[in-house]
Amino acid sequence: MSSRALLFTCIASLLAFPCTAKQLHHAATSETSDFQRDVELYPEALRAANEALVGSELDSDPHVYTTVVRSAAPGDQQRAAEILEILRHSMAKYKDYRAAIADGYQPFLLKTDQPLYWFISSRNAYASAYEFNPGHPTSLLYKKSKGEFQLAGALFTAPKNATESQLNDRIPLSVARWHEYVNLCVGAGSPSERQKGRQKFGLGGAIATKDACLAAKGRWVPQVFGWMVAIYPFQSDPSSVWPR
Repeated sequence: MSSRALLFTCIASLLAFPCTAKQLHHAATSETSDFQRDVELYPEALRAANEALVGSELDSDPHVYTTVVRSAAPGDQQRAAEILEILRHSMAKYKDYRAAIADGYQPFLLKTDQPLYWFISSRNAYASAYEFNPGHPTSLLYKKSKGEFQLAGALFTAPKNATESQLNDRIPLSVARWHEYVNLCVGAGSPSERQKGRQKFGLGGAIATKDACLAAKGRWVPQVFGWMVAIYPFQSDPSSVWPR
């Protein structure tokens, strides 16, 4: 089945059978971004990243590196305001999650209880490897309340090798803090076996150095998914719009 055919098949069946990480990968173009590739390879890490995203201790997490807040430069606030205006306008239609699905945003682990539900656009993930478009986030973020999905925010991605200056060109680092997930030790065995070792392995595990990972017979991944930044454009408090 061609990637285009798989994409439409996947969308058509989402409500009953949400796409797996592997299907998300193959429904995209034949060329993939860091984010898409790692979603396929490390779906358990994405679940842990989701949990970390809603936490408040990213700075002390050995599996997360965040950019340093820069002093405001001329034009930073104006750029941030323009980004928010474009994002709010583009997201308005997606308050109905079905519109997001129709536009190619595919839910990740829809039937699993999560603090946030990521609706991922493979097309936008691929494009974000080359340019920043504030109207085309890689993922829409939804919360679930009383069985209904409520649009909460958007997540943008950038390549693993992006410099902080390049990230600043996308969104001012005086306003937002990009973050990357690092020091991943992947345990051996099946997903269920790795789940049993989650206290040691994974983004939530105690192992955070290469030596300790190799000693535990794990596979060391220095960085996973690439850079990310979450924005919550409908919040009234600026500190909640651009969480740090």
